[in-house]
Amino acid sequence: MERESMEFDVVIVGAGPSGLAAACRLMQISKDSGQELTVCVVEKGSEVGAHILSGAVFEPKVLGELFDDWKTTGAPLLTAVTQDEIHMLSSASDSRAMPNALVPKTMHNEGNYIISVGNLCRWLAERAEELGVEVFPGFPASELLFNEDGSVKGIQIGDMGVGEDGQPKDGYEPGMELHAKYTVFGEGCRGHLGKQLIEKFQLDNGKTPQHYGLGFKEIWTVPSEQHELGKVVHTGGWPLTEGASGGGFMYHLEDNQIAVGLIVDLNYANPHLSPFDEFQRYKTHPVIAKTLTGGERISYGARAITKGGLNSLPKLTFPGGMIIGCDAGTLNFAKIKGTHTAMKSGMLAAETLAQAMLAGVDAGKDLDCLQDRFDESWLKEELYCSRNFGPAMHKFGTYLGGAFNFVDQNWFGGKFPVTLRDEKPDYAQMAESSAYSKIDYPKPDGKLSFDKLSSVYLSNTFHEEDQLCHLRLKDARIPIDVNLVKFDEPAQRYCPAGVYEIIEDAGEKKFVINGQNCIHCKTCDIKDPSQNITWVTPEGGGGPNYPNM
Repeated sequence: MERESMEFDVVIVGAGPSGLAAACRLMQISKDSGQELTVCVVEKGSEVGAHILSGAVFEPKVLGELFDDWKTTGAPLLTAVTQDEIHMLSSASDSRAMPNALVPKTMHNEGNYIISVGNLCRWLAERAEELGVEVFPGFPASELLFNEDGSVKGIQIGDMGVGEDGQPKDGYEPGMELHAKYTVFGEGCRGHLGKQLIEKFQLDNGKTPQHYGLGFKEIWTVPSEQHELGKVVHTGGWPLTEGASGGGFMYHLEDNQIAVGLIVDLNYANPHLSPFDEFQRYKTHPVIAKTLTGGERISYGARAITKGGLNSLPKLTFPGGMIIGCDAGTLNFAKIKGTHTAMKSGMLAAETLAQAMLAGVDAGKDLDCLQDRFDESWLKEELYCSRNFGPAMHKFGTYLGGAFNFVDQNWFGGKFPVTLRDEKPDYAQMAESSAYSKIDYPKPDGKLSFDKLSSVYLSNTFHEEDQLCHLRLKDARIPIDVNLVKFDEPAQRYCPAGVYEIIEDAGEKKFVINGQNCIHCKTCDIKDPSQNITWVTPEGGGGPNYPNM
């Protein structure tokens, strides 16, 4: 099929923090040089920020590097952190507050802000457009395009109006091709195209397998007497006590709002574990419930988090392009923060691109000089100092791992003369269902805990009913013949949106995919023990529409 195409100097995939920071920095440099580049950003969400979900406590230093006027130009950093608390939850009712002196210094948040990363991205997109960047929301990058020499040529936007049977419907519109001298991929965690690029160009050779968590977040409005503006609470321990690890958070935002969430590491072994139900239990603990009781839940979402850190960070460049932010895995898990590191990775990519393109370097070259720029930056130093944090928790558990991290961070400044590694992929750590008893989760009470479908409703998720399913099975027999037999088909439980079900039809068990529920968390692509599910982009604008997340 002959498709329409557009030409740019740089195409950026994903209007998240990394992609937008890259776009802004590119245009700043090109304008200063007098040789203005053409830059566009494509975003699969219906608007910028629609698919952005993060805690989030934000380090503003990177924003100052990008825009030194951010304090006077409306950047949505409204709530400065006023106090930090860390609690170890030992059971459903017991806990212990950790003295600051025993907390790894990476967990201290003086000078940081509690923000909505979605709103930060909306502001960054406005600044990008002011600089001359073209931002196209509702345009999912569905396929990679290559030049004859094997370098990346650009992307193809997904077709609109394809029915569930794969045939064009009335109003069918073929997706356009976007060609570029360089294409930058900042799709976020487990990017559909980033995953393909890492495999094709073997960018992860010699690296530890990437590791992930599943992060849940809700926003609540609570009574004013239960709200302490700027307060940051982190927790460890319960309810993740059955071979699972992770941690919770509760942040006090403006307007009597609370952001509450739980991160469940996706290396857990028990196939009966339901991360969604663990999060519902979490909110009933007295440390959390005393703030939420009497409040109203107004938003819900979930998203996978790339958390392997420096040990898992792939090569960032390949012929014709770069991979940045959480698409690559720049999150600093020791700080539980990835926005500032994602932005910095985008800025380093932009500076490398601008230097090469303004000097007339041939399009399609592998700009591996980005590695030198990365190695000389504070981003590399920060990721190096946190390289042991996740592996320590995975190898030694919450308490011994926490003790190791305290020593590493507070005594050695993250430079303990040993590098721990976690060499087993998350999906491969799942045990067979016969090794564990089923977990009897309490029914939701409708006050602090809720069911999946009412939660998905709050995510404002929408997909056209009659469209090609974006959750693809490599082998349709595996869910019943393998995963159900060996693992009690864990997709029924690890999906936070009720996408996957096992039903009985005429005495036969069937695997059902409710793709319209999908909130684009990518957990199925990561955790399926048979690696049989591939997440691809649905029609443009589909998925959640997160406000203020």
